[in-house]
Amino acid sequence: MTLRRTGWPPRSSKTIEGDRFVPMNFARFGLGVFGFTGLIAATLAGATVWLVLTDPVTVADAVSEGEISPLIRELADVLYRALRDLLRYL
Repeated sequence: MTLRRTGWPPRSSKTIEGDRFVPMNFARFGLGVFGFTGLIAATLAGATVWLVLTDPVTVADAVSEGEISPLIRELADVLYRALRDLLRYL
């Protein structure tokens, strides 16, 4: 019966200069940035769908005229009201 070596730090192919362990700080940071970006993108997508369903005239005008500022203004208003109501609820 052979015993396997267990302990910290685990053996990894991510080493520099022999057995020195390199922590995965950049991986965690990258994962956090990726998660935050995904959260912002999902929030904006949901707010855009909500705006299309609740105020289709503004969206249609913004698309037909090619001017994005009314759409952005309404989108910011929807996000502001959602955040305000959420904080009021808490």
